[in-house]
Amino acid sequence: MKFTKSIFNVVVLILLSYSRGFAGELKVVSTLTTFADIASQIGGPYVEVSSIASPRFNPHFVEPKPTDVLRVKRSDLFIHSGLDLELWKDSLVNAAARAEVRAGGQRELNLASAVQLLEVPTGVPSRAEGDIHLHGNPHYWLDPNNGIGIAKRITEKLTELDVEHAEVFLENFNQFVLRMKSKMAEWQKQSGNIRGHKVIGYHNEWVYLTDYLGLQMERFIEPKSGISPGPQHIQTLKQYITSSKIRGIFQASFYPRIESDLLAHETGVTVKILCQNVHELPQCSDYLAMLDFNIRSIVEVFHNE
Repeated sequence: MKFTKSIFNVVVLILLSYSRGFAGELKVVSTLTTFADIASQIGGPYVEVSSIASPRFNPHFVEPKPTDVLRVKRSDLFIHSGLDLELWKDSLVNAAARAEVRAGGQRELNLASAVQLLEVPTGVPSRAEGDIHLHGNPHYWLDPNNGIGIAKRITEKLTELDVEHAEVFLENFNQFVLRMKSKMAEWQKQSGNIRGHKVIGYHNEWVYLTDYLGLQMERFIEPKSGISPGPQHIQTLKQYITSSKIRGIFQASFYPRIESDLLAHETGVTVKILCQNVHELPQCSDYLAMLDFNIRSIVEVFHNE
């Protein structure tokens, strides 16, 4: 009997030790790779981070797998954009059947509260305008200032869930801000002489980045958000490029290039593929690298004349 009790005590101690060993490693699941990367930079060794949407595909259209549902169900924190970018998010969370990761739950983080949104509709939105953003443009992480706001909210949430490592999270956040501020000063110098120029996008996803750089993006390859262009629209863009002396068309890697390349061939405009999210291209290995790649690519359009 004493031997059995002794074995039981040993097993309990092992299980408690195992539990404590992983107590500081929060399981963080995010919708996008960008949020996962920032969470990883803040959490360091005390977080285990994964994401749902592949950066090589349009994040509007994702079909979560059963393994994704299981990850969310087991997560300590679920991070998302909070807007209508991830329309698949609600079905994912509902399938996980866990109140804590639903809207307002203790283990849910809506990052929209961390930023100042652009293009928030003032009237009653209509789907006749295409796949419009009902609550504002959701691609807000592409403004470096918003990246700092996102990191701050993630830091606050990780601290709430793991007070023991609050000082580590705060120090990692401070280092993140220092790296960002250093690069932001560099980017402002690089982009100083391009402010005020007009450019074109494929989809309306670069407004935060162009606003940061002082560029005007008023026309898109898509005549309406989510609607493929027809010949008449392409002809209109061709005339606009010529009359407005447009130098660059910018688009994510997962959009078709046929229309952009046609306009480049006929007008001489430069087409640049940018990263919408971390890991979309090899050059975009983390958040800072992604912003640096995007900004350098844009600036090159105006310096290579």
